[in-house]
Amino acid sequence: MPLSSQSFHYNSDLIGGSLMVRESRVVADLLLAGVDDAAWKAAILNENRLQKARPATAKRMAQAIRKRLVRLPAPFWQVLCEGDDQLATQVAFCAALARNLLLVEFLETVVADAVVTQAERLEPYQWDDFLSERAHRDTAISGWTSSSRRKMGQVVFRMLCEVGLMTDSRNRKLRPLLMRPEVADLLERHHLIRLQDCLTGLRPR
Repeated sequence: MPLSSQSFHYNSDLIGGSLMVRESRVVADLLLAGVDDAAWKAAILNENRLQKARPATAKRMAQAIRKRLVRLPAPFWQVLCEGDDQLATQVAFCAALARNLLLVEFLETVVADAVVTQAERLEPYQWDDFLSERAHRDTAISGWTSSSRRKMGQVVFRMLCEVGLMTDSRNRKLRPLLMRPEVADLLERHHLIRLQDCLTGLRPR
């Protein structure tokens, strides 16, 4: 039975940061090592493995990244740790997608349509329009402040730049996604069909 708009809510952490690839490599390494809570705290706060100026920032970022990465099977973590920058970035993007249904749906609708129609660029208003449309599904969106909605849009566009779907956040020129075969193989092998279809829809035509 489908959920009503009153009971469905997007579980999104988009304000928490973009792809954070370097930091994600560190967190993935800790996850692969299976560290306990004490070792986790020591690595993030005492050793400052994320190289942040404030412990609170390191703690918040580590938690945000961990919540993304645990949505993916361990082989993704291995590739994130060992892969080159492009490969690690695409895995971090998969983790962000796995954590953020709102981002998945934005790609499936707005971005995929722009790729198909060979639009030159994405515009900030497209994120605003998308949120307004999704508010019919999750009424809580209507209560989000304009600054939060704007911040989320900025993070989303930054992610698209980092993964290569846009040239830069100022010009926002759109480019198809050149997905690495290693990423496609991981998605298929672990039956992450929706993520696979979402990213496939962004490939060159």
